[in-house]
Amino acid sequence: MEKKLKDTVAIILAAGVSKRMNTGTPKVLQEVCGRPMLAYVLDTCRAVGISKIYVVIGFGAELVKKRFADASDVTWILQSEQRGTGHAVLCCKELLKSFAGKTFVLCGDGPLLRPEVLNELLQNHNGQTTATLATAILDDPTGYGRIIRDGSGSLKGIVEHKDCTAEQLKIKEVNPSYYLFDNRKLFETLGQVNNNNIQKEYYITDVFGIMLQKGCKVAVVAAVRPEEAMSVNTKEELDKLNGIMSKRIGCSCAGSRKEL
Repeated sequence: MEKKLKDTVAIILAAGVSKRMNTGTPKVLQEVCGRPMLAYVLDTCRAVGISKIYVVIGFGAELVKKRFADASDVTWILQSEQRGTGHAVLCCKELLKSFAGKTFVLCGDGPLLRPEVLNELLQNHNGQTTATLATAILDDPTGYGRIIRDGSGSLKGIVEHKDCTAEQLKIKEVNPSYYLFDNRKLFETLGQVNNNNIQKEYYITDVFGIMLQKGCKVAVVAAVRPEEAMSVNTKEELDKLNGIMSKRIGCSCAGSRKEL
């Protein structure tokens, strides 16, 4: 019998445009081995027993909803103006403000996410933990938020690539954006996040620094394989993702990107 996590929900961020792909198709509907990227993330959530999933949509919202019209476990949340990942999660506040369990925050354009990673986050998130995040080590960390640790190896915070100093850019441990939070603490902290950064956006990553300043426990799990952390912002990167996925699931889709 399939397990169900009654105290855990997931928020999937799926509002992005992906301008560099030069297509009118929402990013999460770009196909990998014949399926939209978002489909893989939804299936991974279901595989670990999550039965309530909130998907934040924006660009091409109706197209995304239509493609997943039969997804009865999904609640669609509209982010009418894209103001960053922190703002996207805040769009779910009204529906989740009284929820006392745990909340995953994941990206809809990360189809290589494995159930094992989510299970490891759950196993490391105990009663004293406010937030748990998974990290990866990359030879080329360009474009990724860096994991900043203190002299003892404990997490100090996460700095987005565009906001990094020259020294921080040398860090190879990165943030692939797989998070698990105490839900009430998440929304309480998000209200204190500002947009004082180069992008003028509200980053979900800023909640970790705020939580740490308050003395909250934040756990870090190095559970993500390098290829699973890859970002997909161009058609070439999408082709590469197809190749990785084809090897994983044994399909013959490598290099067969389909324009929607």
